[in-house]
Amino acid sequence: MESTLVELGLADAKSGAVSPERMTFSDDGSIPNTRLATLHYRSGGLDSTLDREAIAERFERLFSVSGWTPSWRGGVYDYHHYHSIAHEAFGVLAGWGRLRLGGERGEDVEIRAGDTLVLPAGTGHCSLEASDDFLLLAAYPEDQRELDLLPADPAEHDAAVVRIAKVSRPAYDPLGGELARWWPQ
Repeated sequence: MESTLVELGLADAKSGAVSPERMTFSDDGSIPNTRLATLHYRSGGLDSTLDREAIAERFERLFSVSGWTPSWRGGVYDYHHYHSIAHEAFGVLAGWGRLRLGGERGEDVEIRAGDTLVLPAGTGHCSLEASDDFLLLAAYPEDQRELDLLPADPAEHDAAVVRIAKVSRPAYDPLGGELARWWPQ
């Protein structure tokens, strides 16, 4: 697994796996967000011999071994939304995208090929802009095979908060590290 992380620019032979940038977002009354940190693992640069399909295969293998089931490839919707019954991980396969995380008053984050983004259940996300070739792979913890898609809506908020509190925490992040170090109990 270490060699796969190196190929994706998410580790180097000397210092090991990269640590994620951690962001938390407040509940805005429409999007609950969560006290769990959104994790952004920035790639230091992809192995230049990898094409998009090879990058996808490496992310699929890495995510699967870590207990996150690869689900679909595509982009991010251009409206604020969140999931109340599952955590979500993205492995960026190509291009770049600028997302707003946390709802209307959230934070803009740019993700690039090789990056991994982990969104805890309840975290708002929306695509603001992306390159023409932007493509990501989405994955979900093995026990979270169903997915809801909720818009920023105060009428849905309270019921969503109850569901979010029941979502289990996987043992590992999608890159194979122990998730408890970033999401303490």
